[in-house]
Amino acid sequence: MKIAIAQLNVTVGDLDGNVGKIIDAAARARAAGAGLLLTTELALSGYPPEDLLLRDDFFRACDAAFRRLLDEVKGITLVLGHPHQTGGRRYNAASVLRDGKVLATYLKRTLPNYTVFDEERYFDSGNAPCVFEHEGLRVGINICADVWEEPAAKAAREAGAQLLLVLNASPYHVNKQLTRYEVVRERIGKTGMAVVYANQVGGQDELVFDGASFAVDGNGDLTHQFPAFEEVLGLIEVSGGSPLKGEIAKPESIEQEVYRALVLGVRDYLGKNGFPGALLGLSGGIDSALTLAVAVDALGPDKVHAVMMPSQYTAGMSSEDARKQAEVMGARYSEIAIKPVFDAFGAALADQFRGLKEDVTEENLQARIRGTLLMAMSNKTGAIVLTTGNKSEMGTGYATLYGDMAGGFAVLKDIKKTLVYRLCEYRNTLSPVIPRRVIERPPSAELRPDQKDQDSLPPYDVLDGIMEAYVERYLSPREIVAMGYAQADVDRVVRLLRISEYKRRQAPVGIRITNRGFGKDWRYPITNRFRQ
Repeated sequence: MKIAIAQLNVTVGDLDGNVGKIIDAAARARAAGAGLLLTTELALSGYPPEDLLLRDDFFRACDAAFRRLLDEVKGITLVLGHPHQTGGRRYNAASVLRDGKVLATYLKRTLPNYTVFDEERYFDSGNAPCVFEHEGLRVGINICADVWEEPAAKAAREAGAQLLLVLNASPYHVNKQLTRYEVVRERIGKTGMAVVYANQVGGQDELVFDGASFAVDGNGDLTHQFPAFEEVLGLIEVSGGSPLKGEIAKPESIEQEVYRALVLGVRDYLGKNGFPGALLGLSGGIDSALTLAVAVDALGPDKVHAVMMPSQYTAGMSSEDARKQAEVMGARYSEIAIKPVFDAFGAALADQFRGLKEDVTEENLQARIRGTLLMAMSNKTGAIVLTTGNKSEMGTGYATLYGDMAGGFAVLKDIKKTLVYRLCEYRNTLSPVIPRRVIERPPSAELRPDQKDQDSLPPYDVLDGIMEAYVERYLSPREIVAMGYAQADVDRVVRLLRISEYKRRQAPVGIRITNRGFGKDWRYPITNRFRQ
């Protein structure tokens, strides 16, 4: 028998579009000789629908879309992920459809309620296995988090399943695929069943789903690994309940994975929300250089406008490097000098600031002028402003409210500064677009004479190491010091993380690529007197 995986880039709420993709995948799978098509978790509605799931009209629309697939998909068994409402209860479900009939429906048993998941808010839990017969084989179904724990797979095996199909909407983060392999092999070790794992692909707000669907035989050996970050109709030959050796996509480096995740996240955020293009402030620094490269790779040069806004503190090399990169990448490039605006603001505030020394106020004013100019251009053209700040800056509060934080989408929000450098080096291996001087010169906001980031922050390798331990690994300051970091550096970074929460709450949504970003999986109180 032959099973097809529909690794599709569905969109939350686009029921007609999602149905069309599934119908097309079914036709192609049938033409390729597959007798069964496996979709991903909530493929009908897109994942995650969030509070759409609290609306009865949403479920009614999903039910109408479900009936359309029931009517139109013929000649192939379709395992469809969809929201399901019955008896006043709501479920994350998968139904088995064949020639106008619903052969079985499985209700997800394990509802994740951690990191970016809130399924207990929306769904009731199922408690029964689902096993159906297909071409003489007994096939079981699990949905995503079900396979991460033992009971659901065990129940399918006890109900007679010989092969386990798993529908997933598992978002990407670094090293996630290795964890998926480990979990699936653990289930196989307990049940002896081979697993076919189908995963969603595409960007949805801050989440990026990498796809990377795969199959593992009953011995725990990988038989199929389909490409990541792209739509795929994967075909798997199965004999005696076990997948036969097939396509194995080449593994990618972390830098390649992350870069592709950023490109996909930008492309889908703008494309799915209807923005005609992107604007960004191009400073001649490394963060904006990487943001421009991602934007052009995601959207094409004709949809990206880079704006250099030099002040009296901007080095000549910054303007030269910004212009050079924009020209190499083919993006539209403009320069708007902000000193006249800065002087006008200074004159307007002269009486209020009389007798007071210049300080960070004047630095922030430059950033806010730039943010205002970019937002004005956004209003006029409809293009969205991409902010260029990285995770190290957002963590420590080295970002200006209504300045460099002004915008609609934060491309590097979950990218630490040290990773910014690695991604720039990686991008230049594809084609040399980021000037060498941008990568090699010391980073600076250029808001005062001879300013350097390291004047007021620990070295970025130290800063990022402490932040990763505290934010992503949940370690206490004492445990971080025990890792070898200086007590003063740890205290300083943790304090900056704590006092910057009010800024992060006002930051635009941005792409998540770690197991813990500053988005929906980070929910610390702003008013907080807990000290460690």
